[in-house]
Amino acid sequence: MVGTFGSPRTGTIDAQSRAPFGWAPLIVLFIVGLVDRIESNLLSGVLPLIQAEWGFSDTAAGSIPTAAALAAAVVALPAGYLADRFSRTRIIAIVVFIWAVATLGSGLATGFAMFYMMRVVLAAAENIDNPAAGSLLADYYPPASRAKAYGLTRVTTYLGGIGTLLGGVLAEAFGWRTAFLVMVVPGVLTALLVWMLREPRRGELDRLVATGDPAAPSTEPAPDVAKPPFWRQFGQVVRIPTLVFVCIGLSFLTLGLAGIFYWMPTLMVRSYGVSVGTAGSLSGLITIVGTLTGTLVGSWLGRTWHGTRKGGRLLAGGLGITAGSLVLAGALATSSIGALTALVLLSSSLMSIAIPNMTACLADVVPAAARGLGFAVLQLLITAGGAFGSLVVGIASDQLGSLVGGMYILVVPMVVGGLVTLGARASFERDAQKVLDDARS
Repeated sequence: MVGTFGSPRTGTIDAQSRAPFGWAPLIVLFIVGLVDRIESNLLSGVLPLIQAEWGFSDTAAGSIPTAAALAAAVVALPAGYLADRFSRTRIIAIVVFIWAVATLGSGLATGFAMFYMMRVVLAAAENIDNPAAGSLLADYYPPASRAKAYGLTRVTTYLGGIGTLLGGVLAEAFGWRTAFLVMVVPGVLTALLVWMLREPRRGELDRLVATGDPAAPSTEPAPDVAKPPFWRQFGQVVRIPTLVFVCIGLSFLTLGLAGIFYWMPTLMVRSYGVSVGTAGSLSGLITIVGTLTGTLVGSWLGRTWHGTRKGGRLLAGGLGITAGSLVLAGALATSSIGALTALVLLSSSLMSIAIPNMTACLADVVPAAARGLGFAVLQLLITAGGAFGSLVVGIASDQLGSLVGGMYILVVPMVVGGLVTLGARASFERDAQKVLDDARS
């Protein structure tokens, strides 16, 4: 089947257009991210029922995302290598189909060991598509609209709250296995949709933006360009200061978010006396509403502050992360489910301001030929950060007898992540200009 989505809308690639290839590629990649995160977050919503069936401890429960994240970290850099050298649309389509198979295995698991293995396989597969998707977006959309493009695709990371909600409701009504089996169909359909995407030529849009000239789209594949050896290319990428600051900041943030929101439904059940379905619904709605609100505000701030304030996108993202982390700390001290819900919602909204800004900045400072590896480095550090959040809370809960105590441990690195992000402003303009200069030459 040949690609049918993502061709230039006017017969030429207009460098001045905000969407020279149309918005269909963005919609398809949004669906990929949404299906990915919904499936991944099902576990949080059904966890109390799985623990009740198989009787494993909080430490064992917390280790599931940790083991899955470590497996994902192993494949992150190889995934970036592949994304810079092979068809990105084909990589994503194949990986999405593998998700569907692993999701089926989760629902049919006959014991804890098999279920554990399926979650690890799923996480590794999910991590392979991220560098390819990040690289594709930069070749579909110019710097002027990248905050919107990356915002709408990366927002799916937090819209995984739909999975928490769906998992809790389906598990309570039909049993926890149903939640996983239901997700197999959208996984297969999404894989077919991605297969239809047109593969854009790498760096062509950067060159046209730098020169300001429209060009007819080529029907030929991009000419072969010699790639440096993997480790030399890796060294070139990690020497970009803005990339390093952004990756470290998001890694600290993810450490906290992964731990706190993984356990949030369980906290609501244990400490506030709500049902599994209610806890999953509240947690899901918090992340959905908060993320959408923060992303819309962040897109507006990123568009308004970009070019008018030094590192304007990073300023918006860093302030949002720092303020949101402090509000979350206050939320955990409340004694009513209403106050907890309201403050966590505000916290999610503030932190989500970073979503449309951080990854857009990363695309601006990494050359087109190495963007797959650039996003792989980001994914590696985010995955490494998120690997231990749930485990830290689980161990603290078993040792201290308090889920809240474990959650408070993770607030500190979240604040640090916001401050590190603000530090990236010092190098952003210089790194972004270098990419355009290289594209022009």
